[in-house]
Amino acid sequence: MQATATAALLDYATSCTLPTPWAQFTLHAWVEPATGKEHLAMALGDLSTGEPVLARVHSECLTGDVMFSQRCDCGAQLEGALQRIAEEGRGILLYLRQEGRGIGLVNKIRAYRLQEAGADTVEANLQLGFHADARNYELCRPMLEHFGIQSVRLMTNNPRKIDALTRLGIQVAERVPLLVNRNAFNNSYLNTKQAKLGHMMTPAAAQASDAA
Repeated sequence: MQATATAALLDYATSCTLPTPWAQFTLHAWVEPATGKEHLAMALGDLSTGEPVLARVHSECLTGDVMFSQRCDCGAQLEGALQRIAEEGRGILLYLRQEGRGIGLVNKIRAYRLQEAGADTVEANLQLGFHADARNYELCRPMLEHFGIQSVRLMTNNPRKIDALTRLGIQVAERVPLLVNRNAFNNSYLNTKQAKLGHMMTPAAAQASDAA
């Protein structure tokens, strides 16, 4: 996909400073003309040096990011990624508005009901008529191009994100594991990620991360 084509996917809107408990980031906003959705990036430090940038591609999870849900690890991953970027003094977090692995907030809550009846996260999405993971990462390219980023050290446990960015022409120089907040409420959820979606979440690594 050419740069002009990817640029048409998003309209850059504006930016501002965003003080957080970890650092003062610069918050950048885009609007996706096709859907009207607003997507964000939190940037810190000089990203134009040509060195691989510590990065996180985070899909919106209102229940985890805002409401402190322990059913998933999303909120903890968001905080963990921002903290790591702050510690390094340089990095970026892309916040994509694709709730519930792309099925939307209300359908995610419907999926939760099915999970309470015995389905796992993949089965619940399929029962609702969706793919197991309906997310699309093509917006990452114009967002990263805005900062001149061509290579990232990607904080993820998800091989699909690595494959998606690679196909978009973004070099993933390193995968940085992000294993956080395994608990009694999300243990099955995390196990399903590993067993059915191929997430790299070995028990030993998870235990070491939880103990840190």
